[in-house]
Amino acid sequence: MTLIELNIVKRIAFFVFLIGCLSVILAAFIFIYYSQNKIKIIYSPLPNYLTAFKNQQVSTLSLWKPNLNNQIKSNFKKPEVTASSVLIYDLTIDKAIFLKDPKEKLPMASLTKIITAVIALENKKIDNKYIVRSEDLVGEDTMGLTEGEVLTLEELLYGLILHSANDAAETIANNYDGGREKFIEAMNKKAKSLGLINTNFTNPSGLEGDGNQYTTAYDLLVITRFAIMNFPLFNKIISTVDYTLPYSRNHKEIYLENETNLLTSYPGVRGVKTGYTPEAGFCLVTYLDYGGHKIIGILLNSSNRRDEMKELLDYSLKSLGVQPPIHK
Repeated sequence: MTLIELNIVKRIAFFVFLIGCLSVILAAFIFIYYSQNKIKIIYSPLPNYLTAFKNQQVSTLSLWKPNLNNQIKSNFKKPEVTASSVLIYDLTIDKAIFLKDPKEKLPMASLTKIITAVIALENKKIDNKYIVRSEDLVGEDTMGLTEGEVLTLEELLYGLILHSANDAAETIANNYDGGREKFIEAMNKKAKSLGLINTNFTNPSGLEGDGNQYTTAYDLLVITRFAIMNFPLFNKIISTVDYTLPYSRNHKEIYLENETNLLTSYPGVRGVKTGYTPEAGFCLVTYLDYGGHKIIGILLNSSNRRDEMKELLDYSLKSLGVQPPIHK
C-alpha cells in the first residue's frame, strides 16, 4: 500500500469514527429530551386490587382460575344432594366433576377460618407471642382460652382448625399489626388478590350477625387450593386427628379434636374444615388424596353434609375410573 493510499484509509477511518460519535451524542440528546418533556404513562392492565401498590396482600401474583366448563363426563348416576351449592374439583387433571350452583353467593360459617389461617401464616408476628384479650372470648365453639394467656401461632392454628375455635380466630385477628379491622381488611384484599370478586368477610371466625359475610363454592375452591399449595403447616394441621397443647407457664393444657367429619372414616381424606350457623346451614370443605387424584369438595347449606360428601367422593372416584375405598 502506497503512502497516498494509507492516508486515504486513515481519513476514511477517522470520518467513520466521527460519524459514530455524533450518532451517539444525537441519540443521547433525543433520549434526554423525550425523557424530560414527553414522558408516556404506562398503565397496568390489572385492576387496582391485583397490584401491590393498592393491595398489600398481593406478593407474587399467581392466579389460578378453575375451568368449570371442562367437566368430567360420567356414566354413573349423579347423587341427589340437599346442599344449595356444590363443587367437586379434581386438581390433578384440572377438571370439575360435580357442579350445583357453584357461583351462588352464600354464607359460609366457619369455612371463613381457612382464609383466617392464610392471613395469619403470611403475617406471623416476629416474637410469635399472641396475647389473649377479653374481647377474644366469643362464640360457643372455643378452645377454652383465658384472658392473659399467651400462645404461639401454631398453637392457635390447631385450635382454629381442629376445634373451629372462635376465640383462636379473634386472638389471631386482634394480634395483627393494626388490629382486628386491619386483619379483616387483609382477608378481603387477599381474596381479591386471588382474583375473587364474590367473597366478603366481616369477621375472622364466620359467626353471623355482624355484617354481610358471604362467598361461593367456586371462591372457596380457589382459597382452599391456595392454602394447601402454599403452607406445609396448614396441611399438617388439617390432617391431624387430635392434638394436645401441653401446659406451660403461658397457658393451660388444652386437648383438641378434629371436627372434620370424614378425616377418620373415609380413607384418603386429608381435612379441611366444617362450618355451621343457622344462617349458613351445614357446610364442608374436604380434601381427598386417593388413587392418584387430588380432589377438593365443597358443600354449602347442606342438611346432611357427611353422607352427601361421601356419596360425592364415591361418585367422583368412579367417574375417574378409580374404585372408591371402603369407608364407614
